[in-house]
Amino acid sequence: QVQLVESGGGSVQAGGSLRLSCAPSGYTYSRVCMGWFRQVPGKEREGVAAIDSYVGITDAEFVKGRFTLSKDNAKNTLYLQMDKLKPEDTAMYYCAARGPACRDGSCYCGGLGSYEYNYWGQGTQVTVSS
Repeated sequence: QVQLVESGGGSVQAGGSLRLSCAPSGYTYSRVCMGWFRQVPGKEREGVAAIDSYVGITDAEFVKGRFTLSKDNAKNTLYLQMDKLKPEDTAMYYCAARGPACRDGSCYCGGLGSYEYNYWGQGTQVTVSS
C-alpha cells in the first residue's frame, strides 16, 4: 500500500517562500508518476506540477516561474519549492502518486488531472497573506 506524507505548509506573507515535502512509502514503481495538487473549499482540486521520471516535469501555467517541483532520489522525497507566493496560492496542497498505466507496449504516467491519481496524502495547508 502506497502512503504519502506531506509536510512544509504554513503561513507566509505575499512574496515569501515555502518548500513542501512528500515522502512516499510503499511506492515500488521504477517509473515515478507523482504530482502536487491544491484545493480551496468549494473548488475542484487542481494540478500544480507533476513528474514523470521517464519524460520530465509538467507545470501548470499559473505557477511557471514561481514553483519548482523536484525529486531527491537519495532521500526518496518529492519537493515543491514555492517562491513569490501570492494570496491566491492559499489552499490545501496534496501530494499524489500512481503507477504507470501500460497498454500495447506504451506506458502513460499521468499529468495534471487529479482523476489520474489513486494515491493521496493528507494535505498540508498553505496560507499567504497580503
